[in-house]
Amino acid sequence: MLPPNFEFPVYEAMVEEDEEIPDEIKWILEQERRVIQPHQEEIEIINLGTEEDKKEIKIGVLLDATVKERVIVILKEYADIFAWTYKDMPGLDHEVVEHRLPLKPECPPVKQKLRRSHPDMALKIKEEVRKQIDAGFLITSEYLQWLANIVHVPKKDGKVRMCVDYRDLNKASPKDDFPLPHIDVLVDSTARCKVFSFMDDFSGYNQIKMAPEDREKTSFITSWGAFHYLVMPFGLINDGATYQRGMTKIFHDMMHKEIEVYVDDMLSSQELKKNMLSIY
Repeated sequence: MLPPNFEFPVYEAMVEEDEEIPDEIKWILEQERRVIQPHQEEIEIINLGTEEDKKEIKIGVLLDATVKERVIVILKEYADIFAWTYKDMPGLDHEVVEHRLPLKPECPPVKQKLRRSHPDMALKIKEEVRKQIDAGFLITSEYLQWLANIVHVPKKDGKVRMCVDYRDLNKASPKDDFPLPHIDVLVDSTARCKVFSFMDDFSGYNQIKMAPEDREKTSFITSWGAFHYLVMPFGLINDGATYQRGMTKIFHDMMHKEIEVYVDDMLSSQELKKNMLSIY
């Protein structure tokens, strides 16, 4: 397959007004931005790496000094087991979990036409596509049945988050009923704990691979060509169920004991500080 050519656009956009972010993606982004804070405690940023290669974590300032020192030592010793960049993500094996896209037989494929976007935003999208190709998340597509448009979501730092408008594909996908944990049960299980360690999976969805036969269904169009995902993209209807299935398979013997898992958020909590160190 030929590599993408980013020098010259190959698709001409439809002449229409820029489309707003779909309500479904707005809701997903809003849920993702929510941060569960057990207490209004100040935090201290600790760099586990170097000034040139920062690897920052956050530790509560009220943590006992002796415990904090031991935690930092342990985290520095095992800093290489965490994913800090896309290159640190080998992904989960297909035997553990993979994302599938079964379709309702009555739903025909939908090819969206390329929508117009501001030139500055188009360039930011191009850079994000390049980055994801370099990380091994994307490859070019040809002769497609399903095709969606990019939805660009500006970030506070001036960069852009690249989402895909999968509404047509989601309408054609049956719902995966794998259960998510009940929030009240998770809260009750940590009610008497004094020390908490919150872990958020780095670009977690992209660590789950797509089933080979379903990859091309995730295709999207840009001015420089069409691409599809080799990993599970953000915005599909059953992303959360697939992710929870994978986490349950990996941590089934630790859940409700050492850790609690809700999709890509993990919490380790203990009643005593010394027990927390034993987990590390």
